Amino acid sequence: MRRKTIVLGITGGIAAYKGAVLCSKLVQAGFDVHVIMTEGACKFITPLTLQTLSRNPVYTDTFDERDPSVVSHIDLADKADLIIVAPATANTIAKLATGIADDMLSTTLLAATCQVVIAPAMNVHMYNHPAVVHNLQVLAERSVMFIEPETGQLACGYVAKGRLAEPETIVAAVNDILAEDANKPLMGKRVLITAGGTVERLDPVRYLTNDSSGKMGFALAEAARDFGAEVTVVAARTSAAPPSGVAIVRAESAQDMLEAVLERFESSDLVVKAAAVADYRPIVRASSKIKKSGDRLMLELEKTTDILQTLGERKTKQFLIGFAAETGNLDHYAMDKLKRKHCDMLAANDVSEEGAGFNRDTNIIRLYDQSGLIEALPMMSKREAARRMLILAAQRMADREDREAGR
Repeated sequence: MRRKTIVLGITGGIAAYKGAVLCSKLVQAGFDVHVIMTEGACKFITPLTLQTLSRNPVYTDTFDERDPSVVSHIDLADKADLIIVAPATANTIAKLATGIADDMLSTTLLAATCQVVIAPAMNVHMYNHPAVVHNLQVLAERSVMFIEPETGQLACGYVAKGRLAEPETIVAAVNDILAEDANKPLMGKRVLITAGGTVERLDPVRYLTNDSSGKMGFALAEAARDFGAEVTVVAARTSAAPPSGVAIVRAESAQDMLEAVLERFESSDLVVKAAAVADYRPIVRASSKIKKSGDRLMLELEKTTDILQTLGERKTKQFLIGFAAETGNLDHYAMDKLKRKHCDMLAANDVSEEGAGFNRDTNIIRLYDQSGLIEALPMMSKREAARRMLILAAQRMADREDREAGR
């Protein structure tokens, strides 16, 4: 496999000194590293240091064109397998979120088509400022990946969240991201995913539903597609746009979704039930609009068929992942649901937490199997959370296949 090219952006914060360590470790790991420094970064550390460590010229000025055969920021963006900005200041994050391109780094980022990874570093109050939070959410929606800052001693004297992740942590994340893309852990697998919120009609103009946007299900579909799988999504009502390169089957009600999923279940290798399915539906569905009369309207509901439990009881070779959206006592309810419904893995989140739940671009997920908690993911983009989930699922599927084959 050819040597991977990393473009490392270093911005103007005290953590820029760690950028030198990160550059050195990336080179030691075998990457071809090209460094772009902002004007602010050059106040903390010299380009000569990064040139010596990377063994490549360092870029600081958009207009400092050295090779007349190429435009430098386009050439760098085109040949990068991954761009990582570490440390990323609030200013650079804002530029990337709003599309400002007024220096070498922001111009290169705007031209990039590869995966972009951001490692923020700043004062805790800056990190929690609504403008910064908004900008991070905008970038998450555009599939930018993040390496969360750590809690520790900050340059301002605070002990709080905002310190740049350690270079070793960042290098490990870079290796994981590039290895995922290279290995295609779900190559040849058929993946079936449900997404969105089901709709239970009262009459032709009214219905019962929930807040699900379909973003988590679509993020899972995108990740599975990128990992080499043949992906089918059974989608109910959604507000998010579905990803390209996957088959979309629309299903309005819980019963519609049950039928669509069962039709495809036998031929699937991995099934992820990310949809928010109605637990109850009206016993009577009016054929015409229900007219207003009196001060109260009584609705009688009946239980819908539990799709996840049905799949758990019928599965043979399928690896089954369920979801649990709760508002407290997460571990107890998650383990109870996983065992009752015979899931191989369950993803649970507390939808009352800031940064988690419906209609958001981020999530905070805890992953479980029959033995208990596997991993607690911090707040991250739904796309990144989906990739982490599917990597774990692919590993466990491979392990099971090896056991069954006696390897």
